[in-house]
Amino acid sequence: MGTVGSGGAVLTGQEAAASIGYHDGRQYAAESERLRKARLHVEKAIKEKKIFAVQGPYPVIRRLLRARGWVERKLPRNGRQLKQQPGDRSKQGEAVLSPRGGAQPSLGTTEPLHHPHDKENKGQREDEDKKEDMEQYNEDSDDIHDLMSFLVQDQVPNFLWTIRLSSIDQELLRRIEVVNRYPRLSALCTKEGLCQNLQNLPWFEQVDFNTFFPRCYRLGLMDEQEAFIEDFHLTAARSLLKLALQKVRDGPVGTEQLPESDKVPAPKAPVPQEGSVLQPQGWCRSPVSHPMLSTAEPRSPLYPRLVEEALEVCEQHLGILGHQDIDRKTPSPCRTCIDWDCFLPEYYRVAHEGTRLVLGREQQERCQDLLRRLEEKLPQFGIEGNLNIWIVKPSAKSRGRGIICTTRLEEVLELAQSCTGPSARMCEWVVQKYVERPLTIFNTKFDIRQWFLVTDWKPLTVWFYRDCYLRFCSQPFSLCHLEPARHLCNVSIQKRYKTSQLDSRVPPDKIWSNKQFQAHLAQLGQANAWQRVMVPGMKAAILNALCCTRDHVGSRKGSFELFGADFLIGEDFQPWLLEINSCPTMSPSSAVTRQLCANVQRDTLRLVLDRKDNPTCSIGAFELLYREVGWGLGTATAQAPEPSLPLVSPLQAAVSSCLTVGLKLMVTGCSLKKPQLGKHRSQDKASATVLSTHQLPAPSGDRATKGPWSRTAQEKLPPRGPQSSCCLP
Repeated sequence: MGTVGSGGAVLTGQEAAASIGYHDGRQYAAESERLRKARLHVEKAIKEKKIFAVQGPYPVIRRLLRARGWVERKLPRNGRQLKQQPGDRSKQGEAVLSPRGGAQPSLGTTEPLHHPHDKENKGQREDEDKKEDMEQYNEDSDDIHDLMSFLVQDQVPNFLWTIRLSSIDQELLRRIEVVNRYPRLSALCTKEGLCQNLQNLPWFEQVDFNTFFPRCYRLGLMDEQEAFIEDFHLTAARSLLKLALQKVRDGPVGTEQLPESDKVPAPKAPVPQEGSVLQPQGWCRSPVSHPMLSTAEPRSPLYPRLVEEALEVCEQHLGILGHQDIDRKTPSPCRTCIDWDCFLPEYYRVAHEGTRLVLGREQQERCQDLLRRLEEKLPQFGIEGNLNIWIVKPSAKSRGRGIICTTRLEEVLELAQSCTGPSARMCEWVVQKYVERPLTIFNTKFDIRQWFLVTDWKPLTVWFYRDCYLRFCSQPFSLCHLEPARHLCNVSIQKRYKTSQLDSRVPPDKIWSNKQFQAHLAQLGQANAWQRVMVPGMKAAILNALCCTRDHVGSRKGSFELFGADFLIGEDFQPWLLEINSCPTMSPSSAVTRQLCANVQRDTLRLVLDRKDNPTCSIGAFELLYREVGWGLGTATAQAPEPSLPLVSPLQAAVSSCLTVGLKLMVTGCSLKKPQLGKHRSQDKASATVLSTHQLPAPSGDRATKGPWSRTAQEKLPPRGPQSSCCLP
């Protein structure tokens, strides 16, 4: 057999051998030198514990770690789908993270951490996973890095950055020193978990969560469903009074239904068409707004006692808010005052069909007085608006999937029926009050994505990132229409819609940095609103959320996690927490996010890696928000403030809100033996416990005979030693 040469001729014998030797010799020398360098680099990385693994599309993390001398143990592209086989556990603990295309064992998978009802989106998630795999495959295919990855295939990585923990073998995970994820985050990073745990905030902190989190209810629990119904009724009554006063200001009033040409919403408060909702995926209803009651049909006059009943409900509610029901068993005003089956249809006619009201002078004054007093009692009065809009969300989905906006109680209850069965493992839906009066920019709704980093849970250590970005909707804000393009700022939602009718000053990519936002505020004459109102409010909301969820999160030494909190800003610049996202996206959707996402990844590595060897190194835009000291010793305080300031709050060094009440419930003392009163008493009688050492003076010197204790009793005292501690039952 001959050998085919480069020119196509068949070489035989010595000619073939010479040709092969000439080409292979140069190639062998180059490969040998490359292998030698790779081995030296790998040996150094193993010695310095610089082996890392990255799962997901994180080219910035990969590039920054390689620049620090780290060597990657590459994940297989199908690592998510390969499960640990019986009997292979010991083998997978040693040989994992094989190079791309290799035949080495891969990371095993455990049971997913997601909730069961996420299976309905399994196909969509698989498509997204395939896209992430391709992005990772196309990132960096340098041969030298592939070679080094092959050389460290039997090494357990010292650092893991993964998009999800559910694809990592738990036995291997325990051997990795630094991981970018925490387990069991559903208490913080699902809508249901955050709703549930913020209700427990008063046990940790004297703060009303209604001051920073729009009120929210889990529809799968009957008691919370009933609480939502009552809230909906009370909000409808307040809304009716607001609309009544507004219609009085807008023009003459009357009891009869106006002609069709006159039935238009007032310009100050546009209203959505009746029954308009944002339908979740899988619903068969039409996504177009449709009236449930035709405005062309003749209308009967409004119920004559409509306003009077709303006034009565609000007065009773105000009494309950003022604790006037303590001495008497007063049932809820929603259950005694009026027939809500009659009230709500009439209210819908006023709120969503433009029907006008009769309002006497006395009723006007009562409305104004009641609303003024309610505003003083209700922290969310300013964001309610006039239309009683609620937003219904799947409890554990992301990227804006399945969200519904509605003004109808019956539509919410219809969803609630799907998750109240005895076999339901969790509440599939939560309902939250929609912020009807948000701050807008150029008449466009926006929200804020704010990053923060938790490097430890016990003791709690939180870092706040000073840079953030704003996400705009693709259509002007209007309550007349409840389409996602106007009300959901999520990038995954807005990329489906074309920008239309927007102010030309809104950026085409619908993203702003916080510096651009601050410049806009300065043009409005509110230059200080960012630093004085918004940033402190976001910090306090984040810390309060972490405070009441920390006991439910899986704490692991060596782990850290970057979170993304979403905030909406009210007209008074007050930030309102919407949700907290684990593993926020780092995919650049604009020039702003390309820069900011790269910066936050760079600064995260500085904080969790570089700072270990160099405590004075730069950490970029991160600032310490909260560090708990004295954890486990009965007290919890933040970084010590200046000596002149009294240490009364654990968050005093960060924000004006504290995480704990600060009461010390421990009493210290020492144990004493009873003095002998006779020779017949035994020497081993039980000792008496004295609650406080301050009640037992220590006689000494000449004062020993002058105190309340005789010398005989003093001689029976045990020698002074370390104080013992006891806790009262």
